[in-house]
Amino acid sequence: MPQAVRFDRYGGTDVLYLAEVDRPGPGPGQVLVRVKAAGINPGEAKIRSGALASRWPASFPSGQGSDLAGEVAALGPRVTGLSVGDEVIGFTNDRASQAEFVVVPAGNLVPRPAGVPWEAAGALFVVGATAYAAVRAVAPAPGDTVVVSGAAGGVGSVAVQLAARTGAKVIGLASEPNHRWLAGHGVTPVSYGEEAAGRIREAAGGRVDAFIDTVRPEYVQLALGLGVRPDRIDTITDFAAGEKYGVRTDGNAAGTSAGVLAELAALISRGELEIPIANVYPLAQVRAAYDELARGHTHGKIVLRP
Repeated sequence: MPQAVRFDRYGGTDVLYLAEVDRPGPGPGQVLVRVKAAGINPGEAKIRSGALASRWPASFPSGQGSDLAGEVAALGPRVTGLSVGDEVIGFTNDRASQAEFVVVPAGNLVPRPAGVPWEAAGALFVVGATAYAAVRAVAPAPGDTVVVSGAAGGVGSVAVQLAARTGAKVIGLASEPNHRWLAGHGVTPVSYGEEAAGRIREAAGGRVDAFIDTVRPEYVQLALGLGVRPDRIDTITDFAAGEKYGVRTDGNAAGTSAGVLAELAALISRGELEIPIANVYPLAQVRAAYDELARGHTHGKIVLRP
């Protein structure tokens, strides 16, 4: 029988297990995908721990995962434009992608270009949509200077590349082991920690026009202290700052669309966007994958392969 990641109660990674499940069948407008790769994300860990229970409660037993890439295994009624065997990239809003098979609305799938590796394809949706929305929210332009915190992480590593494509100068806050990668992608690396504001000012040559926070709420305060206008600050970690300071909080939901997914996949295929892959685990090692994620300082994405 097919297997899928499950948890029956809130807790640490020890609550995760693989369950044998019935092979799902696609309904009208749905597609059954045989999963080849599925990324993992911090938000999934927070949901599993119960930290987001008031906002996104879990129904037990719960599955996990939004990102996915795989092959079409079956088509439901009224699905057009797809055939069994097609290679696709997509997403599910049902917390179900960390599995061997998943049913997905046909509108959530786009073709996988030949130049997109399975790991990158399966890890693309959450970080790609989030980074796309965050960059769009702060609207960098040629001549601007934009700072990205967590610049080597899953979202940050995509955001710095998308921001650089606008012609803006991009400063990436990251630990020193990641500075070489950032510099190789047209980003000015700056170490975080004490005196980060001073290092940013020096790297920027004075003015900072926009700021994207992907890591911690205190970076909103840092951005305001640098003189960045609230409407050109976007945070995906401090939603209360939106009401308090008027900063933007555009993230995954604001960037979710098949069109965005196809656009990002095309950039990867042309060699114009990289999705760094930190590690790949078999589905059976889902606990180890989330343990690595919890340790932090991961450069890029962690991926599960059924």
